[in-house]
Amino acid sequence: MDAAWRPPPALVARAQATRLARDLGCADFPALYRLSVEAPDAYWRHLMGFLRIAWSRPPAGYVELPEGPAFPNWFPGGELNWVDSVLAWGRDPARRAAPAVIAEREDGAVRSLSWAELEARTLGFAAGLRALGLGRGDRVGLLMEGGIEAVVSFLGISALGAVCVPLFSGFGVDAIHARLSGCGARALVATGGFRRRGRWVDIAAVIGEVRPRLPALEVLILKGGALPGAVAWEEVAAPPAPDLPARMGPDAPMMVIYTSGTTGKPKGAVHTHGGFPLKIAHDAAVHFDIAPDDRFCWPADMGWVAGPLVLCSALMRGATLVTYDGAPDVPDRGRMAALIGRHRVTHYGASPTLIRSLAAQESRALAADRSSLRLLVTAGEGIDPEHFLWYQDRFGEGRCPVINYTGGTEVSGGLLGNVPVLPIVPAGFNAASPGIRVEVLDEAGRPVRDQIGELAVLAPFVGMTRAFWQDRERYLDTYWSRFPGVWVHGDLALRRASDGVFFLRGRSDDTLKIAGKRLGSAEVEEVLLELRGVAEAAAIGVEDAAKGQRLVVFLVPAPDAPPDLAAAAVPHVEKRLGRAFRPAAVHVVAELPKTRSLKIMRRVIRNLYAGQPPGDLSALDNPSALAPLQALAEREGRQGS
Repeated sequence: MDAAWRPPPALVARAQATRLARDLGCADFPALYRLSVEAPDAYWRHLMGFLRIAWSRPPAGYVELPEGPAFPNWFPGGELNWVDSVLAWGRDPARRAAPAVIAEREDGAVRSLSWAELEARTLGFAAGLRALGLGRGDRVGLLMEGGIEAVVSFLGISALGAVCVPLFSGFGVDAIHARLSGCGARALVATGGFRRRGRWVDIAAVIGEVRPRLPALEVLILKGGALPGAVAWEEVAAPPAPDLPARMGPDAPMMVIYTSGTTGKPKGAVHTHGGFPLKIAHDAAVHFDIAPDDRFCWPADMGWVAGPLVLCSALMRGATLVTYDGAPDVPDRGRMAALIGRHRVTHYGASPTLIRSLAAQESRALAADRSSLRLLVTAGEGIDPEHFLWYQDRFGEGRCPVINYTGGTEVSGGLLGNVPVLPIVPAGFNAASPGIRVEVLDEAGRPVRDQIGELAVLAPFVGMTRAFWQDRERYLDTYWSRFPGVWVHGDLALRRASDGVFFLRGRSDDTLKIAGKRLGSAEVEEVLLELRGVAEAAAIGVEDAAKGQRLVVFLVPAPDAPPDLAAAAVPHVEKRLGRAFRPAAVHVVAELPKTRSLKIMRRVIRNLYAGQPPGDLSALDNPSALAPLQALAEREGRQGS
């Protein structure tokens, strides 16, 4: 597939990536990338000034590896608290009154916080936490809907030198308990509840149920609602102290964020002051082209990595963070475009699932003014070319590059991501992220082109997790056990020999191997989404004695779906992918199990269809999707098979 978007010369000339390349004496972006991986020490030394990272003591070097590549010590000799880099943007008298955060709620209420107010509220909240007996290194849970209080809480916890543990606002008792007990949290900052689609979501009741099971949890801070012994969020404030933000080492934890694995308990990725915020500031500049005074909106729950990522992307770059707390289709699918127009958003992010739903109701989705937009982002799962192009040409009016971006909770930001200074291929990635030596490896660990392999990183990189919380062995087994000294990420990818463009083909644990041929689930789903009437698709492999696996697909119909949708899918897949990949079964269902961040949970589909327990459901957003899958297994006699 050829490039569908080519950067205008004016965009290339003003882009952050171009300015960075020029500063480093590089002729173009490919030269910049080569320098970043061949001389990462020089690259990151320059970035400290380019990104305006506020060090209280400058580092003496780039990295030390006394325990090998899996456990690097970053920026030895340095000292920083990442919150200083955020607050420094507001210390220019000309900017202090400008909005740092604009927060819109589902009911239409809008509040804002200036840079001066953000500094005062953050430092006051940090001092208030200290007055409650909390200090450096203490783990503090954060369970809040997006908005000003969540931003201040996240920054304030770090300013104190404590460690934030973000929690998804849809978690139940067991999921909250597993995460807070797993890291020994001493405190929880939470919302009492919020309205979603006009309905009250009672978080205080969930906290009241889980709290007796957490004997180490000494402090509960609650915004709204009431629980015995809880401190009101509004009362957690004290006069700013001269030693705040606290001085921290680059490898000091600032966040433990949990991600659910295919099996076993959730993994607590540890992120540090000299890791996650620096990587996100880098990607915000190089990939998202965010500059001071831009306005960035990417509605995301603070409990998933996208929430902290978006917060850091805007505030580390001196841009205004625009948050939205609510469903994206209330009162209708025009809500996102209206929000963009109302707040003059310049950079907007959306998941592929949200993009597909907007495209399905185009007249409403495009009704409002979007002329302020300069760049679009999509991430979280694979996107098919058709909806990538809709996002670019219709939602972005053909003038906004779409930054396809992929990484994960354990790597902070992107391993791969489009950069706006190069041509962009629909659903592809035109660059490895600078500073990260990325390859696609075959089963023997050799780099390959034009065939599916494992996405891998060949050297330590800024932003990689500092292991899992108190579980180094699981961290080593997950990422470092396949090939010596190589981080194997768990994604299937293909890299074209002709132009170096990457394509993701699904997760490694979603790999389909049919008649000896390996295929990624994303490749099948991309083909299915070409069919008229298919709103969503999932492909799984089911054990088969003859073929090893057989292909089973699940389709969610769009309103205009023809009655023969399932029958049409079989010949279409066979024609596009070959007879070996002809689906053995096609099931039309009302919905697919998804996370709150709208990722399809293929593992759950596969387990239920095979008659097995679904596994970890802590991230599941729509339990109603499970029963029909279980019923399918029962009808086909697959119970416990």
